[in-house]
Amino acid sequence: MTDQSLRNAVLQANLDTVRYGLVLSTFGNASGIDRDAGRILIKPSGVPYDSLTAEDMVPCGLDGRALDNRLRPSSDLATHAALYRAFGGIGAVIHTHSTYATIMAQARRPIPALGTTHADYFYGTIPVTRDLTPEEIAEDYVLKTGEVIVETFAGTDPLSIPAVLVAGHGPFVWGRTPDEAVHNAVILEEVARMAWHVMALNPDPQPISQALLDRHYLRKHGAQATYGQGN
Repeated sequence: MTDQSLRNAVLQANLDTVRYGLVLSTFGNASGIDRDAGRILIKPSGVPYDSLTAEDMVPCGLDGRALDNRLRPSSDLATHAALYRAFGGIGAVIHTHSTYATIMAQARRPIPALGTTHADYFYGTIPVTRDLTPEEIAEDYVLKTGEVIVETFAGTDPLSIPAVLVAGHGPFVWGRTPDEAVHNAVILEEVARMAWHVMALNPDPQPISQALLDRHYLRKHGAQATYGQGN
């Protein structure tokens, strides 16, 4: 992917979070990475979405530092960079404050696979991180947010469950491309909404069986996937 095509894709991902109702005001941010160049492009801090252009996307290194000073990068840059360093298969990261996913994050409620809609996209429970300690918050809050997400996914393929709820904060999602990350953010909000309503009816709902989870997830993902028209 060329620099310009990545800029366009990251811009579109940011605009899509607004289009799908996942952000308000200047909340949230989307980024993408050129792995060959080791360069991240991310939304600039505090710039209204309706004035963003592809050229506004801020180039940054994997060390979480901006590579030019025309615009300041998103304040969540260090979190994005930590995820790119730890999760080698991802190509984009999105952070939103979408309503139901943020409700679940604030309630510190993981989202279990209660039905097949969830299972089509997430291979199990969408986890909640532990709370950051006062020392972590004081030391480097944004970086430590990324590190606690990485800690939460120890032993888990991050592309099989491409979302997390940061306790007391909100969701981060990722994907192989900016467009895929947007799609995952949209689906996360929908399954969070459904889970919230299920939990209102039944405070202790049980997840679907492993067999049903396997049937729905694996028909869309992996070497034996059968869903869609193929390549």
